[in-house]
Amino acid sequence: MCTNGVNTGQFKSNIEQIDEAVALTRRWVHRAYHTADDAGQAKTAALLQNSQRLLDEVRALLSEATDTVEKEAEAGSGVSVNLV
Repeated sequence: MCTNGVNTGQFKSNIEQIDEAVALTRRWVHRAYHTADDAGQAKTAALLQNSQRLLDEVRALLSEATDTVEKEAEAGSGVSVNLV
């Protein structure tokens, strides 16, 4: 479905791809956290743990954005396009 020149399906797919990239980044940060924690680097581990929390928040927002794209497409924006 296209709304205002935006292919909703492709847009949702794009957001989902961003989410996958963030998920992969979170996995790497998680591994780095364990490396720092195992090495006794408490401050580094704490910062990495906070980074994981923030990445979790990003993923939640991306999930919300994915849901919202569809809702907004269904609602429309009141813009009409006329063939001339």
